[in-house]
Amino acid sequence: MWPFSAAEIRSRLAATSVTLRRCLRLGVTMAKSKFEYVRDFEADDTCLPHCWVVVRLDGRNFHRFAEKHSFAKPNDSRALQLMTKCAQTVMEELEDIVIAYGQSDEYSFVFRRKSNWFKRRASKFMTLVASQFASSYVFYWRDYFADQPLLYPPGFDGRVVLYPSNQTLKDYLSWRQADCHINNLYNTVFWALIQQSGLTPVQAQERLKGTLAGDKNEILFSQFHINYNDEPQMYRKGTVLVWQKVDEVRTQEVRLPAEMEGERMTVTRTRARPVPLYCDLIGDAFWKEHPDILSGDN
Repeated sequence: MWPFSAAEIRSRLAATSVTLRRCLRLGVTMAKSKFEYVRDFEADDTCLPHCWVVVRLDGRNFHRFAEKHSFAKPNDSRALQLMTKCAQTVMEELEDIVIAYGQSDEYSFVFRRKSNWFKRRASKFMTLVASQFASSYVFYWRDYFADQPLLYPPGFDGRVVLYPSNQTLKDYLSWRQADCHINNLYNTVFWALIQQSGLTPVQAQERLKGTLAGDKNEILFSQFHINYNDEPQMYRKGTVLVWQKVDEVRTQEVRLPAEMEGERMTVTRTRARPVPLYCDLIGDAFWKEHPDILSGDN
């Protein structure tokens, strides 16, 4: 039995309907709770409009990580290629990235100027890039270090920097590439002194104290017959990732209407993929060859 009469039920439904219509008319959100005030404590980290958003990742304590996992010195091509694979994965996941640059244990990702992903919240840019990169590093580890187990998970810290003009962005990337050259030249001489001359790390550091680039090149050539310009460009210049159209060939089964069994055919598709380049970013040649990166559409 109903506890209310039919008249009372109609009266209560009418009252509820009136209240609901009033709430909708006033724009009242019915799902709010008394605890939602805590959202007021969130910091507004919206990136300025019309600026290039750059997310740079650095490996956390990678000197120790490299030693524990027996990285080759001064450069381990496997480790560098793994970093690039992770960066490609990030770019394919976040297609608003127009260019990326990496060297050693760092990678920089440049989002297009007009990107409105995540409502331009810096924390969203940084955390998604960092998490995607770190998880990819673990996921693809075995592809590059088949004989070396991953002893513990790596960590990467990130930062977001805004650059207001094309020139400041170009200067940023030039700075990172210059840093790559300086560090790699030093490390090449440093490890040659240790591995080929038998110096201790302290002795090698003392030997290089106060030397300039020309002095380091002279040590490499006169003592070890190494022409630094002949070293792989990936070591000397770092890795640039840009979008390029790539033909992907695969075999798939095509079934014709009149046939019971399908026929296997080779199909070629052209798709945009992040492709690694080992080139100079400091001069104008690269930017003339890739004008779309800094185009107004971005």
